[in-house]
Amino acid sequence: MARVWNFSAGPAALSEEVLRQAQSELLDWNGTGASVMELSHRGRHFIALAEEAERDLRELLAVPAHYKVLFLQGGATQHFAQIPMNLAADGQGADYIVTGHWSEKALKESAPYVKARVAASSAAQQYTRLPPRAEWDLDPRAAYVHLTTNETIHGVEFRDIPDVGDVPLVADMSSDILSAPLDVGRFGLIYAGAQKNIGPSGLVVMIVREDLLARRPRPLPKIFRYAEHAAQGSMLNTPNTWGWYIAGLTFKWLKAQGGLAAMAERNRRKAELLYACIDGSGGYYRNPVDPAARSRMNVPFTLHDGALDKPFLEASERAGLMALKGHKAVGGMRASLYNAVPLQAVEALVAFMRDFMQRHG
Repeated sequence: MARVWNFSAGPAALSEEVLRQAQSELLDWNGTGASVMELSHRGRHFIALAEEAERDLRELLAVPAHYKVLFLQGGATQHFAQIPMNLAADGQGADYIVTGHWSEKALKESAPYVKARVAASSAAQQYTRLPPRAEWDLDPRAAYVHLTTNETIHGVEFRDIPDVGDVPLVADMSSDILSAPLDVGRFGLIYAGAQKNIGPSGLVVMIVREDLLARRPRPLPKIFRYAEHAAQGSMLNTPNTWGWYIAGLTFKWLKAQGGLAAMAERNRRKAELLYACIDGSGGYYRNPVDPAARSRMNVPFTLHDGALDKPFLEASERAGLMALKGHKAVGGMRASLYNAVPLQAVEALVAFMRDFMQRHG
């Protein structure tokens, strides 16, 4: 079996060490004689696993004690709607910072439950930059301010999180959580689909300040109310036990790599290597994003001649470089460089890109 270098935007690459451990434990987890997928989520073995995973995540992110950590389902997309259900009263407003496809979608999905308002947008620049904080028109009465810290399709990322005053800051961190140290205390609520830097799809990790859980802005079924999930230790209904297990292995893997400061340095090196190849190609490869806003996680690029896209993708697949086709919204190519993508993968991609340019220049 030969594993490829996986540049998929999500579901994305998982650490090979994590995969091998999961493989070795698949039939008999922790001496139970059963797979972790076969164990009751309410049994002592899985409860211990869940608690350990939460402790490791809290350690990695230095999560303050007055924040709850939830392991939920539905993907981040479900929570585009569920967040305003939990945080905003009927008729109340919320501010949205729109920087790409996913923040656009969060805005649209929130509309039935909150007076969603665009407080800043870079749509006029085709989402190739981030709107400067001085241009944000924030309402101090808003229920919250929402932003997407990294846009996987357009390849823009907030490196420094702007101050929004006393209004709770809500952040979709699906594609850059755990990629660098983070001051959790600056946020009211953080949520992330797992399938990029945490584990397999189907799991959502949420970190939410306890005072926000006390909000009861509207009648909701228990299953939609975050406070109910928090009160039940994320066991209100049967959780994604396999996803939670893999997330726990990933947290331990991150700790073994040196934690988030070490991952930030590794991610910086990977991104700089690829951007240097693009910028140094004399226009053969192009990335349209303002360098100050360039994502470390998702690098979109185009070739100087669109007719070369198909040969590029076919040759890259033969070379063992997987999932480089760009999103249909922007076309071209995209390389996702999440935590589990090693430096050697980026070195292989850069070598391929230089060779392709020489052969097709």
